[in-house]
Amino acid sequence: MPVRVFGGPTALFEFGGLRLLTDPTFDAPGDYERGGRRILTKTAPASGSVADLGHVDVVLLSHDEHPDNLDNSGRALLADVPLTLTTPGGAQRLGGNAKGLADWESIDLGSVTVTGVPAIHGPGSREEVEPVTGQVVGFVLTGSALPTVYVSGDNASLDAVREIAERFGPVDTAILFAGAPRISVLFDGAPIVLDSAQAADAAKILGARRVVPVHYDSWGHFTEGRDDLVTAFTSAGLADRLDLD
Repeated sequence: MPVRVFGGPTALFEFGGLRLLTDPTFDAPGDYERGGRRILTKTAPASGSVADLGHVDVVLLSHDEHPDNLDNSGRALLADVPLTLTTPGGAQRLGGNAKGLADWESIDLGSVTVTGVPAIHGPGSREEVEPVTGQVVGFVLTGSALPTVYVSGDNASLDAVREIAERFGPVDTAILFAGAPRISVLFDGAPIVLDSAQAADAAKILGARRVVPVHYDSWGHFTEGRDDLVTAFTSAGLADRLDLD
């Protein structure tokens, strides 16, 4: 199953006859402001444009509230996509063709079933984290005679990964959001998405045959990159599972 990674959290893949896109971010580099102050900085352009995507059947949007997961061009793109799957709250905010998936809620799309799975966007329990960074959802894709695919979204919880592995493991392909992003004023600067070592742990927990990491470059608040992922997966004896092409 080829996966084309565009940078940041954005990846395009085909599964069961559908073309699916994760968290679309195609803006040029620059700063994002909220309330008159800079909140995030994009440092590099995507490796392709919206025009390069071709037809997209479904957007798998982990959450809509942060520009490193849905930027201005990504938001505009949603109007041309038949279905966006996201959090229940995100679906209400986005309207249109957006549908929210609660934990373990599934939707059948022809031969493909997409299930919303837990994700926690920071260290700690959902009750502690969601009031600060908001609601996030991951996705598991399954189908008769199809491999199992997991898209983590902005998740920092290995306990959530264990729950998912219990229900769906082993996983053929895990598209893991990593990068150890840190915001100094949040959670004492702890990572709000998996760091590289945790990504390797997640791969082991899932029994993943292949890991395609995303969300580790192109933004100023990501603190670990490609080399860190290679080191962590090599140390864990999982270098052969890591797909960085």
